[in-house]
Amino acid sequence: MDVAREIRLAKEAEAEMDLHVANAGKRVDQEIYKVTANNPGLVQEVTLMDQAAKSKPANEKKLVDEVSGWLRIYDDGSVDRTWTGPAQFKFLADPVPSHEKFIDGIAVRDTIVSHEGRDLRVRLYLPEKALENKNKLPIILHFQGGGFCISEPDWFMYYQIYVRIALSTQAIVVSPFLRRAPEHRLPTAIDDAFDTLLWLRSVARSGSREPWLEQHGDFNRVFLIGDSSGGNVVHEVASRAGSVDLSPVRVAGAIPVHPGFVRSERSRSELEMPQSPFLTLDMLDKFLELALPVGATKDHPITCPMGAAAPPLEGLKLPAVLLCVAELDLVRDTEMEYYEAMKKANKDVELYVSHGMGHSFYLNKVAVDMDPNVSAKTDAFITRIKEFIQEH
Repeated sequence: MDVAREIRLAKEAEAEMDLHVANAGKRVDQEIYKVTANNPGLVQEVTLMDQAAKSKPANEKKLVDEVSGWLRIYDDGSVDRTWTGPAQFKFLADPVPSHEKFIDGIAVRDTIVSHEGRDLRVRLYLPEKALENKNKLPIILHFQGGGFCISEPDWFMYYQIYVRIALSTQAIVVSPFLRRAPEHRLPTAIDDAFDTLLWLRSVARSGSREPWLEQHGDFNRVFLIGDSSGGNVVHEVASRAGSVDLSPVRVAGAIPVHPGFVRSERSRSELEMPQSPFLTLDMLDKFLELALPVGATKDHPITCPMGAAAPPLEGLKLPAVLLCVAELDLVRDTEMEYYEAMKKANKDVELYVSHGMGHSFYLNKVAVDMDPNVSAKTDAFITRIKEFIQEH
């Protein structure tokens, strides 16, 4: 046996293993084994890497942040929005397929809107009575909530309530799939929402085709509505709409529902009101940290439109506003600040309060079905939206 050759081969094997580990970027424990060559008395120490047993696989992702069971962010930048909370609530986040066949008086379909070289998915709800109604129907432009980070318009929680709103108001509901943070920080969601309004203008001017809207939509009665962070989007889109020519489209009203208006400093309601599955302080803080422009605080105009950093409300051309507030909402106090600021600016603003209810209570189908009080408050909430639309 060539002892020198045996030693050289062992060292080459060791060097090859060292190179493999270095390339993988993994730090692993080392075990020292003694390898005895055929020549008695020769003992060569060789360092072997016990990688399979002691190191993390190269493709395993590391969790770097999590938001209350709704969202997880990994070290490779990927985002997982799989629901990991109580199993009995998972169905609320399940997507509902579109159905152009009328089911329970409503048809739903998805279309693609192209604007400036980018495609945006939009969901439409059409009441069956529109087919026999000679009068054009108002158009409700809906923006989903979720702290700018989670939820989509096809989730069951939105489907079940906006089917009811479309049927009650006899309106066509248009709901764009706004891009979400942290992949797309603000103002991306605002841009998508406003682009959808511009698309309505294009359809009204016959520049784009959308049969349901062309045949049944009243472009002179477009209403903006949004839940939670979608309420912030409502204010921003209404503000932009007041500075451009949308004709023949007219934004007749805006309905921010439990909007996520906040300040950097905690409000009294944030400290005292009960947290719920739809809004916790953890969600409020982390979602906005992920969604706002890098370096921005909650005093940013999108989250604090009544604050010093925002454009003065007096200078904005806004439509009539129905501000919907829940009495037990964490952000109730700052929503009321917005209301008072709007009144001070002599804006046409009405206040509707759901007493005894928390943030986005009407989206919780379990509570709506099981609790007579929540069911009654949801009915009253929908009725007030219907009345506002009829009044404008």
